[in-house]
Amino acid sequence: MRSPEFGQAVRRWRDRVSPEAAGLPAGRQRRAPGLRREELALLAGISVDYVTRLEQGRATGPSGQVVEALARALRLAADEREHLFRLAGLVPPGHGTVPAHITPGVQRLLDRLVGLPVAVLDAAWNLITWNAMWAALVGDPSGWRGFERNIVWLHFLRPSERFVQTPEEEAAFRAATAGDLRSAAARYPADGRLRELIAELRSRSPEFERVWESGVVGAHEAARKTIVHPQVGSLTLDCDVLTVPGADLRIVAYSAEPGSVDCERLRLLEVVGQEVFALPEG
Repeated sequence: MRSPEFGQAVRRWRDRVSPEAAGLPAGRQRRAPGLRREELALLAGISVDYVTRLEQGRATGPSGQVVEALARALRLAADEREHLFRLAGLVPPGHGTVPAHITPGVQRLLDRLVGLPVAVLDAAWNLITWNAMWAALVGDPSGWRGFERNIVWLHFLRPSERFVQTPEEEAAFRAATAGDLRSAAARYPADGRLRELIAELRSRSPEFERVWESGVVGAHEAARKTIVHPQVGSLTLDCDVLTVPGADLRIVAYSAEPGSVDCERLRLLEVVGQEVFALPEG
């Protein structure tokens, strides 16, 4: 890894991203032309110290996950993202692996959906990014690691007490997500992490193994979900899954019928999310 060039590129791209473009408050008395290191660290989910050491060339060999997170936080185009991977001494993810790049257009769309719980997942149902409303609704994923950020893994091996499903709803969700994983495995045969995820689910979850062995193929697209939130109570919401053509990403958004009790509780949740996840000014 040519660490000085990597750090210089990160700093150069950090300077061109305004806090408003990244969905952050601008604050006052800013000296940085773009994002501060603290803001980039927040967006990428890494420590400020690590960002500093990367930019100064004192840290070498960032993982592919870190490079991907930085590329996403910096709003890099596809060719810029590929260049950042190569500066890190890594081969950019190829066509045989599950893509995780969020295009600037998709990111701008997410920045405008601030009043709804929204997350972006890849074709294997790994969480890539989410907003404060999503974290407030289902729990903050920032501390989750590895397969803990995979929705299918969580459902079969560590189900959340917040989600309330009838046996029929649960069976439909399990069949749809297992079928979606089967389809993703066929599209991305070179993705070792996806194979590892499926192998772990089959070995640790008898229910997943049963559904998998049934040969189900399909896609999870939309559903009505009831979520019991510890502060705002029970919400029954529409959960829609929008697929991004060409990127094989899923934008998952929760919404409520206007004027309903669930809509009012969702607005209350927005206040809760702002109180818990707001970035301090400075």
